[in-house]
Amino acid sequence: MSVTEIASLFTGVALFLFGMSLMGDGLKRVSGNKLEPILFRLTGTPLRGIVLGAGVTAVIQSSSATSVMVVGFVNSKMMKVRQAISVILGAILGTSITGWVVCLSYMNGAKGITSLFSTTTLTGIIAVSGILCRMFSKNQTRRHVGDIMLGFAVLMVGMSSMSGSVSSLGEQPWFTDLLTSMTYPILGILVGLLFSAVLQSASAAVGIVQALSFTGVMTLGSSLPLLMGIAIGASVPVLLTALGASTDGKRTAVSYLVASFMGVMALASIFYISDAIFHFSFLNRIVNPMTLALVNTILRFLMLCVLAPFTDVLEAVASLIIKRKANEQIESVRLEERFLAHPALAIEQIRLTIGDMATKAEESITTSLGLLHHYNESTFYQVCELETLGDRYEDALGSYLMRLTGQELTEVQGRAASLYLHTLSDFERISDHAQNIAHNYQEVHQKQIRFSDEAMRELDVMTRAIKEILRLTTEAFITADPKLAARVEPLEEVIDDLCEKMKLHHVDRLQKGQCTISQGFVFNDLSTNFDRVSDHCSNIAVAIIEMEADEFDTHKYLGKIKEKQSPEFQKLFESYTKEYAID
Repeated sequence: MSVTEIASLFTGVALFLFGMSLMGDGLKRVSGNKLEPILFRLTGTPLRGIVLGAGVTAVIQSSSATSVMVVGFVNSKMMKVRQAISVILGAILGTSITGWVVCLSYMNGAKGITSLFSTTTLTGIIAVSGILCRMFSKNQTRRHVGDIMLGFAVLMVGMSSMSGSVSSLGEQPWFTDLLTSMTYPILGILVGLLFSAVLQSASAAVGIVQALSFTGVMTLGSSLPLLMGIAIGASVPVLLTALGASTDGKRTAVSYLVASFMGVMALASIFYISDAIFHFSFLNRIVNPMTLALVNTILRFLMLCVLAPFTDVLEAVASLIIKRKANEQIESVRLEERFLAHPALAIEQIRLTIGDMATKAEESITTSLGLLHHYNESTFYQVCELETLGDRYEDALGSYLMRLTGQELTEVQGRAASLYLHTLSDFERISDHAQNIAHNYQEVHQKQIRFSDEAMRELDVMTRAIKEILRLTTEAFITADPKLAARVEPLEEVIDDLCEKMKLHHVDRLQKGQCTISQGFVFNDLSTNFDRVSDHCSNIAVAIIEMEADEFDTHKYLGKIKEKQSPEFQKLFESYTKEYAID
């Protein structure tokens, strides 16, 4: 090959890779980032996982990208390893669709009306249409459609450049000798594996093999081992992205390697042992891009059929390779950096993570309230640890949300991000007040303060009310239920009244000599913390209701409540007033 032909080959590879990436990204954006959450939500059974893995991979044109997303699901505990393996098996099949797209570049040489469907004509029409959509359309979806068209056109140009640069290789004796050596299965598989690993893309590797088939000297016997090796090499980029993952995330990545390796070895053993016995003559047939696309699809389909019944075995083998350390602390939450490129996934992960934060905030309040009757230092420090955890949640989620807002978000995703930004600090402040309450009860214990029977009764009533408003708030947030959130504000009004009454009653007891000044300081601090907790619960509930109504105006919403005093609000308010009465 001349220097010009080598340069043309590398140019074609670069254009092919870029076109495939541009087309895949455009397809994802046109789908409104719905593919990823569908992949996450609908993988309850192995069959669903396989079908969805194949479908999503066919759209985004990359089994590695699908597998990396799945590793992220497992890493953040949104999916189990066994579910992920089913998706990976589907991805192994779905990536073969790119080979069929490449076959369009084989439609040259037609005459008459059919010339309209040749690669050159088709690429030109699509490229012009794509650039018009990209440059002159203000609609975001149409611009992404333009990206798809441009990606396809660049891919076709890259494929044409590759095939043109290698066309003279068919006349080179050394190339023919090289292909002949590929008929040795082990050598061919190793070369294909290395080829795919270097390119970081099985689709690109298959595309280049298809380009080499234009030389007219490649046989099925020399190309089949390459395709087998490429299937194994596709696992390399997934393994690299999982280096910093959790144990389960690493096991998921390794399961891709285990599945592809076991599938290829099983089929290769059966096929080449049979060839040694029956001497398949069709291995000497010359292949073209369409033949290679068909063989690649059949190979991957057979791998799927062989591996599908053994997902539990694949998980067991991955677990043997990646062992969990005896002293390893299993993290309850991980915010996946790789999800930032997929806003729908990032939003879903944030929702689940803040849901965990809400549960921890409720736990911190419940734990601190228990110190009134049963104080001990271990429980006190547990509340302090939960408060520290709340701070870590806020820092991690706040940073993650700010980075997410720099991405291109849909209107719905933007509203969700706004909701989470508004509620994040409220949950963190609830944990702060839990620690304040714990400190109050620590002071009561250390100074041996004894509240009067009436004061204890009032604290018990307030404790029940605070637990109920937190339960309502947490459940409403996790389930995104505006009807449940609407029950929070009436209870918050009742708690406000309770706090005022408790302070007035304490003044009366102080005047009668039933309480002391030292008791009063702690009692008032407790009332203030209870009031603040209910205020934060109200903020969260208002955010949930307003976001469901496609707007966010807390003051406007609260104003409507206080002005109209709807029958539903009055009924709930009266019910809570009776339930939490201290008079």
